[in-house]
Amino acid sequence: MLVGRRAEQQEIARLGAAARLGTSGVLAVRGEAGVGKTALLDDAVSQLDGMQVLRATGLESEREIAFATLLQLLRPALGALGGIPSTQADALAAALALPGASGPADGRDRFTIGAAVLSLVCRFAEDGPVAVVVDDLHLADAPSSSALVFAARRLAADPVVALFGSRSPEGDGLVAGLRTLTLGGVDLESARTILQHAPGAAVADERVRVLHRATEGNPLAMLELRAADLGVVESLDTGLPLRVPRAVIDAFGRRLSTLDAGCRSALLVAAVCGADLRFVTDACEAHGVDVARLDAAEDAGLIAVRDGHVGFRHPLLRAAVYSGASAHERRAAHRAAAEAASPGDVDRRAWHLSEATSHPDAAIAGLLAEAGDHAVARAAYSVASGAFERSARLTPEAGTRAARLLRAADTAWEAGDGERAVSLLDRRGRDAVSEVAGRVEAPAGVEVGSAADDVREIELRASVAARTGSLREALDILLRAADHAASADAATVALADAVHATYYLGDARTASALADRIAGLRPEVTTTRAHALGLMASGMAKTLAGLGGADEIRAAVPLLETDPELGRDPRRLSWLMLAPLYLRDATSGVRLRELVDEVRGAAGIGALPALLFHVAVDEATTSASWVRAEANFAEAIRLATETGQTTELAMSLAGLARLDSRAGRADACRAHGEAARTHCAARDIHVGEAWVGHAFGDLELSLGRPGIAAELFADLIVLLARLGLDDVDLWPGPEYGDALMRIGRREDALATATLYRTRAAAKGQPWACARGDRAMGIAAAEDDADDLFASALDWHEQTLDRFETARTRLAYGERLRRSGRRKDARVQLRAAFDDFTELGASVWRDRAATELTATGEHVRATSGNAVEDLTPQELQVSVLLAEGRTTREAAAALFLSPKTVEYHLRKAYTKLGIGSRAELTRALAEVVHRD
Repeated sequence: MLVGRRAEQQEIARLGAAARLGTSGVLAVRGEAGVGKTALLDDAVSQLDGMQVLRATGLESEREIAFATLLQLLRPALGALGGIPSTQADALAAALALPGASGPADGRDRFTIGAAVLSLVCRFAEDGPVAVVVDDLHLADAPSSSALVFAARRLAADPVVALFGSRSPEGDGLVAGLRTLTLGGVDLESARTILQHAPGAAVADERVRVLHRATEGNPLAMLELRAADLGVVESLDTGLPLRVPRAVIDAFGRRLSTLDAGCRSALLVAAVCGADLRFVTDACEAHGVDVARLDAAEDAGLIAVRDGHVGFRHPLLRAAVYSGASAHERRAAHRAAAEAASPGDVDRRAWHLSEATSHPDAAIAGLLAEAGDHAVARAAYSVASGAFERSARLTPEAGTRAARLLRAADTAWEAGDGERAVSLLDRRGRDAVSEVAGRVEAPAGVEVGSAADDVREIELRASVAARTGSLREALDILLRAADHAASADAATVALADAVHATYYLGDARTASALADRIAGLRPEVTTTRAHALGLMASGMAKTLAGLGGADEIRAAVPLLETDPELGRDPRRLSWLMLAPLYLRDATSGVRLRELVDEVRGAAGIGALPALLFHVAVDEATTSASWVRAEANFAEAIRLATETGQTTELAMSLAGLARLDSRAGRADACRAHGEAARTHCAARDIHVGEAWVGHAFGDLELSLGRPGIAAELFADLIVLLARLGLDDVDLWPGPEYGDALMRIGRREDALATATLYRTRAAAKGQPWACARGDRAMGIAAAEDDADDLFASALDWHEQTLDRFETARTRLAYGERLRRSGRRKDARVQLRAAFDDFTELGASVWRDRAATELTATGEHVRATSGNAVEDLTPQELQVSVLLAEGRTTREAAAALFLSPKTVEYHLRKAYTKLGIGSRAELTRALAEVVHRD
């Protein structure tokens, strides 16, 4: 009987009822140790009649075994694996190390695995409603918890209820963004009931009051402390908060002390091995203890043995058993577990062997390194980092130890843990110093760390510093590295990374000086990687300073496309997107975009924010989907927040503000822009400040407030001049000139347009030249306008930015209409309207509609354009299905379940007033009615 949790029980019951009707529900139950999370989940399972239950419990003993909790959960559903997309099935089979698992390693990324979990659970639910119940999520291995939360966030329209139990505060970050239920202690009356129904002697009411007050109603603490002697109970009533885990562990320790040595030994083996009774039995045999000695512990209510599993009453009891044993006893238990591990379970054997030894052992260290490699192949980077760290600790040879510490740091950063990565690098440095200091003379040919590894360490340190917002620190690290580099190649790579840091800092002067150094090294460079990065960085630096740069970037493109090393380096993937972002033309970078799309799934969480940011910027400034751009910006912001990557957080917020401005989302633009400004100001991310300034100015211009827009653009021009940023693509000349024209300052507008066009011509890139001709077309004399706008449109043909093309057509159509050429104006305005509508630029679409109406064109009322009423998710689903994708293909592409896709499709059909895929295709295409 569950006492004192009526409201919580009702909430879970409502979720179960909704799931039976096809509406998914997710709930994370969180609270301190012993507060009753497990009891509530047990009660929930008992009430879920007629539902298929997938259940697992996070175990500390399996925390370093990749996907252990996930395998425990999904084992009953694996028969449905053949019913999900093959790519997902292969990825999940490989992650779970199922017999015969195959599939390419680059498909085993966190997104594909998380999507596979979602697909499998939803496929399993086709045979009846499913309850997914995971207790002690905070103790689950990181890859499992990541995949589970990924899937839970995407449940919507399937007969599935997902319930997670997680201890606070340890697991609060894991369930961030999920619907949560926080459990506190029970009230006094419930405490009385709990203690009255507990086995053993009755508890006096005064002691109930003391226990309740001291434990704040924590049920486990009250139960374990109720039998304590008077002194212990009185010591609790201090008026200060009780440290429940410590107090409960102490109470468990007192109970364990009453058991005989054989029982405690068997319990220790069970604590080490986990829940599998067969494994525990084999380990007990190897340890020389009878597994039947667990019976006494079961009789004492400390464990439960059923269905082939050994379950401790509470994780704190497991902790009490383990911490109560001596170091010698713990090592002996782990040695027995290693001996009992199945021959194919190399990873588990390696972990137990590492706990069974207290001194360096090359063989065990090698096994742990293999376990780390296995984890990397399964995209379990946090587990891999732990394996490499342990391997280093047990490695006797200094050079190998240093290399393994570097791999531990590298995979920690891949897992998104920059603080841990730096800590491991610091340990590597201290270890190297100690090794040198401890030797009178180094043996010939023996080095603490190889030169190549030292370069990798510098790159990693700089990457962490740059991504976490310490751009000046990153720049200093890279300049010192370049100064002391052993080769021109190493110096060039360090200088290229330094140029990248100066971009975010908006430091064009330093970037130019670095480009000169790179040029001086170029004759000595031998590797494709260094040559490509050097050319790209030189082009970037020259571009920022307004000194050309396009030729260098264009020369780097074929090298970036063909160098396999760059595609395999997760920290370099974003570099592949830099060329198309800088060149902004229709031809350069096509293959680079394809390469990024092919390999982006293999990137760990540490590399994803930067990669997603660059991809989103490309999508937001080309003809690609703005919906996808918004989704990628949002994911970059979420991951950057989770991993402390302030630079990518600031830039992604600034990029999203620019997209919001284009789309006419005024409130979102201001909110995202102000958030970006806060981060940029704190970290000297000046280019982000420039992006926000442009977004705010263009937003005001689109809303018909040219005076305010002109002031904002003038401020931006001052900022760019102060920073020495002379890249014409950052300069808001066309928008500033437009605003000046609208407030009657034609001479100033013409001067601004002339200057911009001159600078654009000097750069020679189609995007800038198109904008320059448009600016002049707006401000120039009537006789010159046609030629200028025609030239602008010719330039636009060589770019992918449909929004800029539509802006030019709108400006041209406005001028034609004002000149009385209504028929010619309609051609331009109609094309602008279509482009703005398809992109989702609502305010600009409305302006085009107003102009069209003024020419006599009948435009369907925008309030009746139901496409605009679709949510981003509904629109994304609709676009994919209208392109001819099947429901399952769309689900796989969007990391949703097929039923969720169908759910969004039904909502889209209702809003659009249609009932078929053919009508959907027409509805997305037909937004203007012409008489």
